[in-house]
Amino acid sequence: MLNGRVIHPRGGGRQFSMTKPHCACAVEEVCCSRSSRTLTESHRGTPGHPSPLPTMADSMDIDDSLYSRQRYVLGDSAMQKMARSAVFLSGIGALGVEIAKNIVLAGVKAVTLHDCKRCEVWDLGTNFFIREEDVHSQKKRVEAVHSRVAELNPYVQVSVSTDVLDENTDLSFLKRYQCVVLTETKLSLQKRIDHFCHSQQPPIKFIGCDVFGICSRVFCDFGEAFEVSDPTGEEPKELFIQNISQENPGVVTCMDSRTHGLQTGQSVCFKEINGMTELNGTTHQVTVLSPYSFAIGDTSSFQPYAHAGIFRLVKMPKTFTFETMEQQLSDPRLLTPDFSKPEAPLQLHTIMLALDAFLEQHARLPNIGCLQDAELLLKCTEEISRTLKNKVSVNQELVRSVSRCARGCLSPLAAVVGGIASQEVLKALTGKFSPLQQWFYLDAIEVIQPLQSLPAEEFAPRGDRYDALRACIGESLCLKLHTFQVFMVGCGAIGCEMLKNMALMGVGLSRCSGEICITDPDLIEKSNLNRQFLFRPQHIRKPKSTTAAAASLEINPELQIDAHLNKVCPATEDMYSDAFFSRLNLVVTALDNVEARRYVDSRSVSNQKALLDSGTMGTKGHTEIIVPYLTESYNSHRDPPEEEIPFCTLKSFPAVIEHTIQWARDKFESAFSHKPSIYNMFWQTHSSAQEVLRRMMAGESMEGSFQVIKLLSRRPTQWEHCLALARLKFDKYFKRKALQLLHSFPLDTRLKDGSLFWQSPKRPPSPIEFELSDPLHFSFVVSSARLFAGIYNIPHSEEQLSYEAVSSVLAEVEVPEYKPAEKHIETDETVKKPDQLQMTVSSEEERQAISQLQKAISSSSVTPERLRMTPTFFEKDDDSNVHMDFVASASALRAHMYAIEAADRLQTKRIAGKIIPAIATSTAAVAGLVSLELIKVAGGYGFELFKNCFFNLAIPVMVLTETAQVKRTQIRDDISFSIWDRWTIFGHEDFTLSDFMNAVKEEYGIEPTMVVHGVKMLYVPVMPGHNKRLKLTMHKLIKPSAGRKYVDLTVSFAPEVDGDEDLPSPPVRYYFSRERESGETA
Repeated sequence: MLNGRVIHPRGGGRQFSMTKPHCACAVEEVCCSRSSRTLTESHRGTPGHPSPLPTMADSMDIDDSLYSRQRYVLGDSAMQKMARSAVFLSGIGALGVEIAKNIVLAGVKAVTLHDCKRCEVWDLGTNFFIREEDVHSQKKRVEAVHSRVAELNPYVQVSVSTDVLDENTDLSFLKRYQCVVLTETKLSLQKRIDHFCHSQQPPIKFIGCDVFGICSRVFCDFGEAFEVSDPTGEEPKELFIQNISQENPGVVTCMDSRTHGLQTGQSVCFKEINGMTELNGTTHQVTVLSPYSFAIGDTSSFQPYAHAGIFRLVKMPKTFTFETMEQQLSDPRLLTPDFSKPEAPLQLHTIMLALDAFLEQHARLPNIGCLQDAELLLKCTEEISRTLKNKVSVNQELVRSVSRCARGCLSPLAAVVGGIASQEVLKALTGKFSPLQQWFYLDAIEVIQPLQSLPAEEFAPRGDRYDALRACIGESLCLKLHTFQVFMVGCGAIGCEMLKNMALMGVGLSRCSGEICITDPDLIEKSNLNRQFLFRPQHIRKPKSTTAAAASLEINPELQIDAHLNKVCPATEDMYSDAFFSRLNLVVTALDNVEARRYVDSRSVSNQKALLDSGTMGTKGHTEIIVPYLTESYNSHRDPPEEEIPFCTLKSFPAVIEHTIQWARDKFESAFSHKPSIYNMFWQTHSSAQEVLRRMMAGESMEGSFQVIKLLSRRPTQWEHCLALARLKFDKYFKRKALQLLHSFPLDTRLKDGSLFWQSPKRPPSPIEFELSDPLHFSFVVSSARLFAGIYNIPHSEEQLSYEAVSSVLAEVEVPEYKPAEKHIETDETVKKPDQLQMTVSSEEERQAISQLQKAISSSSVTPERLRMTPTFFEKDDDSNVHMDFVASASALRAHMYAIEAADRLQTKRIAGKIIPAIATSTAAVAGLVSLELIKVAGGYGFELFKNCFFNLAIPVMVLTETAQVKRTQIRDDISFSIWDRWTIFGHEDFTLSDFMNAVKEEYGIEPTMVVHGVKMLYVPVMPGHNKRLKLTMHKLIKPSAGRKYVDLTVSFAPEVDGDEDLPSPPVRYYFSRERESGETA
């Protein structure tokens, strides 16, 4: 990512040894002397060539193939700041290794991992980078994880330190870091180091975080004046102006009643205003008047507003003030994640300070299940509570629960806090997004709430990798996790994090007959490596599912994982059948699209299985917990559909850059994917050109023939023809289109009401004259020509792509003179894009097509090779294929033609490729939250203990809420159902439709009036002949496939009041015989 200048340290004092970092250039290890109060330095390396320190790099190019999804979250400026920054991270336990993973994936310049402990069996269940051999060889934790952390990102320098960091250590070594993160560190030492960091100029950003059993915290101190360039990270919208009043204050009204989303005190800038031109290029603070209007100050002396104009929010930097940890202890600034427990953050603050005091006093945490330790902690909590400025009641039950679990660790909770803390590290280094002020507390009390009455021995250690988990949830619940059968759909970023969490918790162990079945059809790409941490460069182009399975087995060899390469969709229902679902305890979605989620949700509901859904977009994340008979499902609510760009806007009247990018993407699809596919399908169906000609001459209409023959007659045969075709396309798209529009609608055209046709948001186009010397023109022609060569299977050389070679060819191309056409240009925004294959062809066009085909046949140019094309499918991440060259240049040229501000290549790629911004911090947090809910599902917990979550780490905000309770639909006073209910009727070979309806009435107390199977109506009384069907057998009516044992039918009932709609019912599963499918539940 960068070639950076590094600075060698100078100064006296005893020098320390150093381990070799896993990176291109070495990084100095931080070491703390056990006997000295002074930290001193040395380097191990080639004599006379000491390893350099991690310091600021000069300049760098961002590796887009690796960081593309993260660039859309942070932006290049923040990425570059991060890549010049060094982080000191102390404590490589459950939380520390999560933070290390996330910030190394993010791409900081250097990380020093500090830890003094040796690997224990306990670590195998909390640290995903520690292996059994590390425990057996008694390796130091930091040495065990070093290489595994370093290989996450080749651009990050990772070094280690194993010396003691204590009250006697000279902290001056920290001056080389921009951020210090402490985990597993005593509070007194945290306060000392924070004070040192706070007092530096500029301050070293300090983050202290801990996870003790079921409770966790993050503390941030970024100095007395920390400037943030972009507090929210939201892309400012550009909105069109309807009117600006000429008064004091002037009122701006948005066009088409669009909501502006502004807040009073924010600032906006104006451009492209006609009439009140004084506002163009100026910035004004707003006072919000309504969702659609705002005041900007005195406009009474300006010219009257005429038309058009755009305003845009101006992002203003914001300065945040921090106090030291010492100052914050008695009067903390707290973030509240769960508004159903508003007092919890201050209660947890008090309890965790008591834990710190207990640790300082006893040099240990409370023992598991020790009542005496619990009472000591309670007493300490009450004492600390009295010192707080804001008093809070001491929750004795919570204190005792924290005491029992304090020595344990919920690895999913560590994942959540690791994601949050890591995002704060990135904020500290970049000044991007609003920092946490200053404490965040998160508990998992709901996970252990039903376990309070269990005996102490349930939680006692047993000397295996699950002791840390067992200390929190007990042996019985651990065993349930071990026996779990989980189906996870998707092995991308969330999937990798989920597998890691399940491996640490021992979900689906082979020795307990448990299993995790995973499926994902995708192969690993380089851009995945930035978030999907189970994958490495050597895995590129290998299947995600099998690779993730192998990596998970390295974390926990006891897992049973079955990896598939399939989609989960109607086409694979034979594989992922009801029988398959019947064996499951849980379904987990780790998907990136709504359609797939809806399908998996419908299958889970149909089979009455719990589903854990989650997703991220940049710094935002959500989790949704779906539990049979307790909650609504994913399909119970639908987001509003995305607003489509009107066809006429895309074709003729673009107003914003998104319109030109979508137009360019559509042109790509049409020319290089859709038309070649249609061409191939036509000639596969009609293999003889002579037969096609005979049928056309006989007057037969053949779908697609006109378009296909046009492609055949104009088919290029050599590279020079491809260049000529590209040059003519330039003229068509960027000159003739503009001239034709201005011919049809001259600039002075007025509508019926007298207003100008060309007024905002319509922009009049300006024709573009071709100039090969213009890089944009050159890029369009060459990329178009290369794409044409690709679909027509025409070879070309690198030499033919040079400016001189292209110029030479284009000099010979004759561009026909433009002649205006009298044709209809669509202006109705409600009209949809017509289907080219269904469009009527004029008799003249038919004659022309016949003539073209006759000419092609007579010239012997209709060969099997010429009846084939190679469709190209858009791939945004491969720069060598020129797909993005075409889209970026075509979009920018069209933007220029319509005087729209062009987007850079990165923004164009995001919009054209529909890229979802992504970052590892959000993924880790969301998967941790889901995994906490997984424990509750295994425990069979009640509705009130499950939590959905929405968070935005940028702001930062986290909101935990109860899940949506399932709704019941009333059929009659005594009959109701929910989405989870299913009625069951058992039949036999001679079972008639009448028998079925009588059976429903007898079993469920209500007689059906309509029976439907899929889209087939089996019985609708008003339909002719349907009453005769009552005597037919269900077998004859449904005609089940061989081996089909049941079908799900939709039935409805007559309303109680005539004229009302029929009443619905749950699905009715009809079995063709008394034998149920093996393992299937009704």
